[in-house]
Amino acid sequence: MDVLKSAQKTTLWLGLSVVLTSCQINYIAKSAYNQFSMMSSQVPLDEALKDPKLTDEQKRKIQLAQKAREFAEKDLALKPTKNYTNFVLLDRPYVTYVVSAAPKWKLETYKWRYPIVGSMPYKGFFNEADAKKEQEELQKENLDTYMRGVSAYSTLGWFKDPLLSSMLQYKDYDLVNTIIHETVHATLFIKHEADFNERMAVFIGNLGAEMYYQKVEGPDSPTLQNVKNENADDKLFSAWLSVKLKALEAWYENLPKDQQNDELRQQQFTQLQEDFKKELLPQLKTETYKKFQSIKLNNARLLVYRTYMQDLDDFQKLYEKTGKDFNKFLEECKSLEKEKDPAKALKQKATSP
Repeated sequence: MDVLKSAQKTTLWLGLSVVLTSCQINYIAKSAYNQFSMMSSQVPLDEALKDPKLTDEQKRKIQLAQKAREFAEKDLALKPTKNYTNFVLLDRPYVTYVVSAAPKWKLETYKWRYPIVGSMPYKGFFNEADAKKEQEELQKENLDTYMRGVSAYSTLGWFKDPLLSSMLQYKDYDLVNTIIHETVHATLFIKHEADFNERMAVFIGNLGAEMYYQKVEGPDSPTLQNVKNENADDKLFSAWLSVKLKALEAWYENLPKDQQNDELRQQQFTQLQEDFKKELLPQLKTETYKKFQSIKLNNARLLVYRTYMQDLDDFQKLYEKTGKDFNKFLEECKSLEKEKDPAKALKQKATSP
């Protein structure tokens, strides 16, 4: 897996506003057309389970997704929705393609502003060619870019999200994690705070998957042990990466403009990967992050990791502070919705006496 599993999930927004430019209106209109076209092809799950084009394994995973949805709503008290009660068979491995960008000499996410959800650190396309075109335009502005395929997304309650065939490619526990992750977005989504929203969904998705397998398979479950190992690696990677990215951010800020050159920047990326191999890789229990040592890094790709993974320990501390009572923990997260800086408020809640 060359990117963290959570980055294969994202949030799709749809809407119109009189203040949008003509390019934005065209983009939103095209996105809406593709969204509605896909929605028109959805079928009830009972019908999908009778479809001879689907394998027995795909049908089993459809049923697993329903169990995960029921668990998320009943056991985790996440918002009940009609999501994942219909199915869409796609003719491609990903449902959308997402482009991220960043300046070359500043560890700062390039953001797009949208109606309804506010600013977001990525832009999604149903068509891969459109995503590549956007990426090329951003590169002309001398920005770092990163494009990736997305297997699942949430429309935040604006539509009844279907279960997608692209989601059935996941391992069982990743599918359970994904259903919970996306249900978190339907439960709580703070405008302009994509990083906070994604990290919260990552933490709850990981925790929820562990709780699910603890319940359905018991404490001696091999699957539960796999989930615990991956969650442990996520925590280790998050803690390690949080420190490294803050150091890289400071390096950019202190580097004189007349010393900026691509070779010097690449040395920073190479050193980061060398540090990963020496400091973190020997501690990891799974293969989840193994490819980090060899992937092509730039600021845009690193910031995707930051969006999903930085400071996950703040959520862990808050969870422990509530006595590991999930309902209390969820209410504490919801209480951050009105905060000007929910990530800062989270840290204060998590660390205060």
